[in-house]
Amino acid sequence: MIRTAAEPTSTATCPSTASTAPSPAVRARGLRKVFGGLVAVDDLDLTVRPGEVVAFLGPNGAGKSTTLDMILGLTRPDSGTIELLGRAPDQAVREGRAGVIFQDGGLLDDFTVGETLRVVASMQPHRRGSGPGGARLDDIVARTDLGSILSRKVSRCSGGERQRMRLALALLPDPDLLVMDEPTAGMDVSARIAFWETMRVQTRRGRTVLFATHYLEEAASFADRIVIIAHGRLIADGSVDEIRSLGDGALVTATWPGVSEASLGERLATCPAAGSILHAVVHGEHVELRTTDSDAVARWLLTTTPAEHLGISAASLDEVFTALTSDGAESAAPATP
Repeated sequence: MIRTAAEPTSTATCPSTASTAPSPAVRARGLRKVFGGLVAVDDLDLTVRPGEVVAFLGPNGAGKSTTLDMILGLTRPDSGTIELLGRAPDQAVREGRAGVIFQDGGLLDDFTVGETLRVVASMQPHRRGSGPGGARLDDIVARTDLGSILSRKVSRCSGGERQRMRLALALLPDPDLLVMDEPTAGMDVSARIAFWETMRVQTRRGRTVLFATHYLEEAASFADRIVIIAHGRLIADGSVDEIRSLGDGALVTATWPGVSEASLGERLATCPAAGSILHAVVHGEHVELRTTDSDAVARWLLTTTPAEHLGISAASLDEVFTALTSDGAESAAPATP
């Protein structure tokens, strides 16, 4: 269910289930971080449930990376609390319960891909009966499609290959939670597609994923839930469809024989849902109606007019994102759970 920044979030727990319910993968409450006079994160609450795939969106400077750094224990919040899988962030990372993928850094150019994986695998904790090294190294290599480049120097790897290496390193401890900051930054289209195909395999195994991205189509196609922040504050949180519903109505299109720009207004006045129509244009016989009640308008077009070839499309995620994060928009925007 979508909620807005203005709506309070209940933290009450049902006594009958509290003892058996699994700990959230991420629980952050009241996070605040100030750098000099800049408030980077401002009283931010975020909960990620086990098995969820959550996209973390916001314009440049919104506080995404600072929030992820605090969640991972890399930066200490000025106030607020954070737990990963019921543990302190540094403990969860140290135990191999949380894996991390950053958009750059963390690789040594003079090592080969294989050497990098073997060295890091040798330092993994014992977990889930898998023995030293967490998950089996050969399984990780197969899952991330690195077998053909194991002897290649890291310095000669492409951006996409480096990110697959970072994914492999993050998977080595067999983590329950993956946290990724712009994991496909700098990749070309084919490399991004390949990366997310690999990630889909991981999420089908029940792994929880929290990722920040600037590519809205990635969020729309991959995430179960989208969280949007601006100026360090949460402004929207919900499923892709719930976020899109925050847009300014849906667009109903149709071919309407005989209609004209001059007659459109008079004809629309007879629609029972005329008050829901925000904007209407006609190009030849092609009509576009922006409305807050698309079902009623489409039903009227189909049953009382000669209109045909109807289409209904929600506001795009790009449109909604721009509207919610533009200066001053967040004060009126709905935020979520």
